[in-house]
Amino acid sequence: MYYLIKQVLEECSAEEVHKGEWQYVVVLSPEEWAKEQSSFDIGIEMDVSTADIHNTKVEVNFDSLTGTFFVPSRRNITEVSYKYAFVIDEKGIVFIDPSGVVDRMVKRIARRKKWKIPCLERFIYDFLELIISRDLRIMEGYDKELDVIEDSVLDDAKNTELERVYEIRSDIRDLRVHYEQLIDLGQELEENENNFFKNENTRYFRLFIDRMSRLLDTANSLRDHTVQIRDLYHSQMEIKQNRIMTLLTVVTTIFMPLTLIVGWYGMNFKYMPELQSKWGYPIVIAVSLAIIIGSLLFFKKKKWL
Repeated sequence: MYYLIKQVLEECSAEEVHKGEWQYVVVLSPEEWAKEQSSFDIGIEMDVSTADIHNTKVEVNFDSLTGTFFVPSRRNITEVSYKYAFVIDEKGIVFIDPSGVVDRMVKRIARRKKWKIPCLERFIYDFLELIISRDLRIMEGYDKELDVIEDSVLDDAKNTELERVYEIRSDIRDLRVHYEQLIDLGQELEENENNFFKNENTRYFRLFIDRMSRLLDTANSLRDHTVQIRDLYHSQMEIKQNRIMTLLTVVTTIFMPLTLIVGWYGMNFKYMPELQSKWGYPIVIAVSLAIIIGSLLFFKKKKWL
């Protein structure tokens, strides 16, 4: 697909793009790029390929900027990602996209955006903004979900599953890496080493970097929240275990003197006068009850129960 950057993105033919009257946006498949690369007259020092993309980056060449996008799908952040490459010079930008996602994004910009001062820098800004357009809502959703999980941990840690917390933490980890790479890309564009961009328009890249920095801070806060929930879960479980151990200790402590009495009078020596006394049994019962009641009162006073 071929577009001219006017007040809106205007679809056009390849011939109109190559006239050079307007800056352009072109979206090609890898096969189309292999056929038409020479017609763009872009100085590229490296092969632009979509076959082996692992990160988002931009590299400065003598007469062009080349780079790649590795964009996690917001529907399934850890499992699905979109990969495409791009080439930029002062005349425009060419995307090499095997998935079709860039074509959909550019068409969306063409439908929704209208510019008073059309320029390549503003298009790139809108394109980058579209990549992260849903992220604030995603972060807010994670935050609310973590709050619910945290309340569940406080109510009953035993019945709380931490799997969802680990899933959210994994998503946030991938997004943090993605944000850091987008910030690096924005800084490289803002530096404008080849003077492809007008100096007054590089502010768009600074605006994007600032927004990415805020998103990165939010992601870092959510990561810390997941760590706090994990620590809270383990603390609550330890508290429950300590309560159980306290109860077992109390029971053991109460029955130790009773066990001593049973063992003492279970020896059945011949000259044990208590064994012949008619009050021996009631006295032992009374002493045992006194020990139990006294122990319970003592533990209650010490707030061990």
